[in-house]
Amino acid sequence: MKSYRKELWFDLPKRRAFVNITPQLEECLKESVIKEGLMLVNAMHITSSVFINDDEPGLHADFEEWLENLAPHEPVSKYRHNRTGEDNADAHLKRQVMGREVVVAITQGRLDFGPWEQVFYGEFDGRRKKRVLVKIIGE
Repeated sequence: MKSYRKELWFDLPKRRAFVNITPQLEECLKESVIKEGLMLVNAMHITSSVFINDDEPGLHADFEEWLENLAPHEPVSKYRHNRTGEDNADAHLKRQVMGREVVVAITQGRLDFGPWEQVFYGEFDGRRKKRVLVKIIGE
């Protein structure tokens, strides 16, 4: 069995954003030369996420609104976590909802997606460098 590991780095200028990382993952798969196996993609920070969904701007706006309704950023004083001097308690909660990682099957050298599926990096406390781990195993 072969193994491949790579870190993707992000430094987004906004507090919150969704980035389609499918092209980077396809490049990782090419570099790995693995034709059959599994790809794990996980956010290495507790205020960011990796998830699979449709690359449609209206849906992403809906995600933003829905997450902000579930865990509004302000008032920051409403969260006990922010008493530590942080202001990102909402980002931790948003990450819990959107998830830490995805696993994608690799079949015949391609990511084996359903219709419209793409992989996204979700940032909920940006303006600093964060990373995503890509781990591929297989033959």
